[in-house]
Amino acid sequence: MRRITGKAKDETLIELQNATESQTGSDENGGNSVSALSERATLPGQAETEKLQPNKDTVFFRDGVRRIDYVLSYVDDKDGEKKQEWRREFEANLEKQGLELETEDKSDSKDQKTYFLKIHAPWDVLTTYADILKIKVPFKLNDIPRGHDVPLEWLSHPFRLPEHIMLPQPDYFTYPFDKNKTDFFLISDKDTFFPPSTRNRIVYYILARCPYNKEVRKEKDKTGIKRLLSNGTYTAAFPLHDCQYWKRARNAECESERYNLYEHWARFLCFYKEQPLNLIRKYYGEKIGIYFAWLGFYTEMLFLAAVMGVICFTYGVLSYEDNRSSKEICDPEIGGSIVMCPLCDKKCPFWKLNSTCFSSWQSHLFDNEGTVFFAIFMGIWVTLFLEFWKRRQARLEYEWDLVDFEEEQQQLQIRPEFEIRCTDKRLNKITQEMEPYLPTTSKCVRFCLSSATVIFWISLIVACIIGVIAYRLAVYAAFASIIKDPLRKIQVVGRFITPQLATSVTASCINFVIIMILNFFYERVAVWITDMEIPKTHLEYENRLTMKMFLFQFVNYYSSCFYVAFFKGKFVGYPGDYSYMFGKLRNEECDPGGCLIELTTQLVIVMAGKQLWGNIQEALLPLMRNWWSRRKGRHHLENHSSRWEQDHRLLNFSQLGLFYEYLEMVIQFGFITLFVASFPLAPLLALFNNILEIRVDSWKFTTQFRRPVASKARNIGAWQEILNAVAILSVVTNAFIMAFTSDMIPRMVFLYAYGKDASMTGYVNNSLSIYNIYQIPAVSMPEERVNWFDNTTSTCRYRDYRYPPGHPREYNHTMQFWHILAAKMTFIIIMEHVVFVVKFFVAWMIPDVPSVVKARFKRERYLIQEYLHNYEVEKVKIQMSASFITEQSSEISSMTDKQEVLSECL
Repeated sequence: MRRITGKAKDETLIELQNATESQTGSDENGGNSVSALSERATLPGQAETEKLQPNKDTVFFRDGVRRIDYVLSYVDDKDGEKKQEWRREFEANLEKQGLELETEDKSDSKDQKTYFLKIHAPWDVLTTYADILKIKVPFKLNDIPRGHDVPLEWLSHPFRLPEHIMLPQPDYFTYPFDKNKTDFFLISDKDTFFPPSTRNRIVYYILARCPYNKEVRKEKDKTGIKRLLSNGTYTAAFPLHDCQYWKRARNAECESERYNLYEHWARFLCFYKEQPLNLIRKYYGEKIGIYFAWLGFYTEMLFLAAVMGVICFTYGVLSYEDNRSSKEICDPEIGGSIVMCPLCDKKCPFWKLNSTCFSSWQSHLFDNEGTVFFAIFMGIWVTLFLEFWKRRQARLEYEWDLVDFEEEQQQLQIRPEFEIRCTDKRLNKITQEMEPYLPTTSKCVRFCLSSATVIFWISLIVACIIGVIAYRLAVYAAFASIIKDPLRKIQVVGRFITPQLATSVTASCINFVIIMILNFFYERVAVWITDMEIPKTHLEYENRLTMKMFLFQFVNYYSSCFYVAFFKGKFVGYPGDYSYMFGKLRNEECDPGGCLIELTTQLVIVMAGKQLWGNIQEALLPLMRNWWSRRKGRHHLENHSSRWEQDHRLLNFSQLGLFYEYLEMVIQFGFITLFVASFPLAPLLALFNNILEIRVDSWKFTTQFRRPVASKARNIGAWQEILNAVAILSVVTNAFIMAFTSDMIPRMVFLYAYGKDASMTGYVNNSLSIYNIYQIPAVSMPEERVNWFDNTTSTCRYRDYRYPPGHPREYNHTMQFWHILAAKMTFIIIMEHVVFVVKFFVAWMIPDVPSVVKARFKRERYLIQEYLHNYEVEKVKIQMSASFITEQSSEISSMTDKQEVLSECL
């Protein structure tokens, strides 16, 4: 077949005639494609000029019949003779595979530089590769009755979408395509039997494995469209959108599914509507459909967590006036008479406890009795989320024909890079075919190099965190001398911002900047390491990359929070025996209101900053790009540019595009589970972010990205195991936060064991130990002896439980310290066991696969086997009857011949 290029009208007519003749000659092997061609080419009322020069905004070849399944673009370089040769060989090999090509000359493009190669997969190619890939296609309309309507279903009507959007196609029984059983399947129209998403998936499979060298040469590495894109031979490769997103396609044969997705899904005003998951799956493929199903379900479950978080925060606000500890701190007679020991060496003065009045009120908002309940609730919530998602995922697997998908993919979807780079071959014991493999020695060397690289970059993260800690220790003295100095006129600020809070805020901001910088390098390092390991399948590649990247991000995002929660203020010592880092920098103490408020500050800055920066990257930048395209006359593009040129201007959706979307959400999941005890409003922030995230992602997919190649996935992959691990770890971290970071346990011990009349009166005085000022070492004594406490006291107080000076066990831990430590350990054990018992009980009570889905799946399997058996029986009957008729006719003819011979003899 000759390829059609952008030429004059007469030349085009000649080539179309040649193409039609060639198609006619090859129709004996290609089914009824000629009949379809003739039917569409001779539509009544359609002029000859319309057939030769159709609307540019189309997804068909110039003949208006053959659909464009894929588009390649390239630009001729001055020194591109080698690339031209590669393109010629590649395109020749594509034609040998059976694909049909049509080239648009650069003179027809807007920039007058770019060629566009349009690719069409005819029926014979589609059936061949559908058989190879075992693509499931319909063979019978699903006659299993659906479940009955649930009660009060009318309440969900405002949130529902039209039926033709939610269910864009009928429900069929499906079976892997078999080229030898085409009459078994429901093939009413060969042009529409395979949907566009399946067609572009098949074409991409061919492109990824097609060589671009001559057959006489045997260069293993010269294979696949990926290498041609990386070396600049082609500039882009993509399937086409079916229409513009802001209006329907002019051609009635185009589905206009992109327009429906934009109208009912991508607009922000649809934020309260359900997602059209079946349409998403039909247009973008199951892998993207699973992502949006998971993100939508996660957002729905966040609503319950956010409500409980708001209730706990509201309890903290309403119990504001009942906070006896804060009242004692703020009381001039109590807090105002307590002199605290310096919090750093030399630069920090003595200070009054009531100067932290505002900080103690802030701490109470998040550190109260309701926080314990919320921490236990979130441990149960995360179990419910994971278990109910498994059920939702099982339902989608059944409805989207993904139940048996993974086993097939393990055998079929070998990465082209693995086939190219692994020259050694061995016999596969299962398939009994020779296949490439990576030798054990090479695998070990690559694994060791990969491990060393991961350890190096994690060590770099730890070094950065230590640097931030050193910053905290170094600048704390400066903040303390500025904020606490009574001679400076900033006491209004000093009342609300303690040195600890000022240090924590600035350190958190610096840490966030470091996180963003390191992320830039981690993405590239993780991809490089994974490429070096040469995984065999796409699934293995994504799983390895997922584990490496999450490990990097986990340490990067959470290490500072772990430091504040579990290390800061725990190894301080006491005035006469302080602990030092690097021998010079004194370890940080917690804010007088407790370390929980500092953990809250750290969490809010990092989590909110990450979400804000992510939304700026995902929404604001494309919006500016979209605004600029509007100024350039976007709404008139279809009158000047072809469909392939319009899509060529869009952003490319890389193979790892979904990976970063999952990573962003899983990191957020870690924030709202691992440290949620310190900030009950974290689920609310996550909920607002995810509502925006769904619409931003859908808007990007619909308007800003080229149409990605449809790919299949039966679940969210390695992210499921990561979520399970984070869920288990969150129970432990929240238990330790409540025990060691919060002041809840010391307050409870005082209330029930040491307080008078079961009240918190005297707790502040009880929680502060006494130290003799004159015993403070010279290295820790303030440089300026201010007399603002009139030298009326010879002691200062510090946060700890130690015996006072003059006691036989001076400055040793009191018995109350050990009681509190025992209570903390008991609380951790009880909380963990309670939550884990409830988790396992809930997981046992909620089956992973709904019983309805199990029953429907078994019924469908039975019907498929029965229907296939009947088909085979009927086929055998037809063959036997045909052979019987043939034998009878041959016997009759032989009898006739014998009679003729006998008559001649007589």
